[in-house]
Amino acid sequence: MAEGSVLPSLVHLLAERVAESRDRVAVICREQRLTYGELQAAAHVLAGRLTSLGIAPGDRVALMAPNVPAFAVGYFGILSAGAIVVPLNPLLKPEEVRYALTDSGAAAILGLAMSGPLLLEAREGIGREVPLILLDATSGRPELPLSGSGGEPAWTKPVAAPTVDREAVAVCLYTSGTTGRPKGALLTHGNILANIESFRQVLRLTEQDVFLTVLPLFHAYGATVMFLEPLAVGAPIVLEARFQPELLLKSIAEHRVTIFSGVPSMFTVLAATPKPPGDYSAWRLCLSGGAPLPPAVLERFEQQHGVLIYEGYGPTECAPVLTVNPPSGLRKIGSVGPPIPGVELRVVGEDDRPLPVGHVGEIVARGANVMRGYFNRPAETAEALRGGWYHTGDLGWTDEEGYYRIVDRKVDMIIVGGLNVYPSEVEAVLAQHPAVQAVAVVGLPDPVRGEVPRAVVVPQNGEKPSPQELIQWCRQRLANYKVPRSVVFATELPRSVTGKVLKGALREAG
Repeated sequence: MAEGSVLPSLVHLLAERVAESRDRVAVICREQRLTYGELQAAAHVLAGRLTSLGIAPGDRVALMAPNVPAFAVGYFGILSAGAIVVPLNPLLKPEEVRYALTDSGAAAILGLAMSGPLLLEAREGIGREVPLILLDATSGRPELPLSGSGGEPAWTKPVAAPTVDREAVAVCLYTSGTTGRPKGALLTHGNILANIESFRQVLRLTEQDVFLTVLPLFHAYGATVMFLEPLAVGAPIVLEARFQPELLLKSIAEHRVTIFSGVPSMFTVLAATPKPPGDYSAWRLCLSGGAPLPPAVLERFEQQHGVLIYEGYGPTECAPVLTVNPPSGLRKIGSVGPPIPGVELRVVGEDDRPLPVGHVGEIVARGANVMRGYFNRPAETAEALRGGWYHTGDLGWTDEEGYYRIVDRKVDMIIVGGLNVYPSEVEAVLAQHPAVQAVAVVGLPDPVRGEVPRAVVVPQNGEKPSPQELIQWCRQRLANYKVPRSVVFATELPRSVTGKVLKGALREAG
């Protein structure tokens, strides 16, 4: 994207890149290569297929695929038909897919052959015909639809994208649903383009960069930062469908990767994984988001690999980036950095009034990247966007230099005898213990104090700490009311696709 240019849509973003670098490689997936020209051509063919099925501008089209070239083709094929992308997690069960299809009113579904039976089952009970188009995983070429009627043509000519402007909705991203059933956040072309443009200024990206993408592309973090952002500058994207630490490191060396972005759980594993032989000299930085990164994990990773991690922050509803520690400026470990250009942040109290520097409150945001609202949920939209600011539900504070620190989710805060306990603070202390690989702290009901903290710990390989040892570790470093009253051990923590610990599941398990 040319510096300072204002594009009408994401479709125009790809067209601009094709005009400048048609034969440059856009996507690398194992032995498969897809140039920018090939990506656009395949997307236009798919757009023609969708149009032949009656898909019109503004219709929602579901896309369920892992990190393979077909996802990129499907994403831009839907946009090139003027429709709205509804990305779905390939790990969802039929009932969960059915919910998303019903809630979004999806007019069609795109998926891979491996997901065909699941998607057919998911359509049952919807009460209307929803065409299913299967895509070749490597080329994105549409195969015969599994619509049940057998009446649709199998192939059509490519179509040119309809006129789409920045105010049109581009994607309907279903949030993780930590406070109920998932909601579809509506992000416009302008929301996403604004986020891309601002983030690029901070990272100083060029077409010489090479991105390795193991983050799921159906999520806002992976889609914006590791898919659309590199496309905007003409940088190649190396796709990895699964997180396999040794293979990932080999891929970084083989493809001369410069930028890797992950979530804290990935960095925890990579910190304990030595580099296989290879040339890693091109690797210049890592980005972390999706959940707070414990400073102890950052330090172990950087000692192991000699590459700095720059932590950032942002929710799905903000396209998603709000802040990042700038690689060309001051990095404050433990913070998520200052707001990126074009983003305004505040820390507010329960009355939505701004709080002074250093005081903990809810982080609220406004800017061109903030969503239009939730699909078909006017009341929840009004509540989330009250006063013209998006209310993140995250608790944090800012220092005198405008660097933000995330304390916790409002829903995860533990109140012990009327005193606030932020689980992330306790987790950071436990993460420093040499026998702890990962930890989550949750509140459990208590008849006297209301709630008490419990720590769920994944020990380092070969380590066997006792609960009392870890409790004593905390007593030496935390006020008594913050110290976990109990410690239990687990082989792993339940996590979302972006590495967030599913604390609701831990609380339910007691």
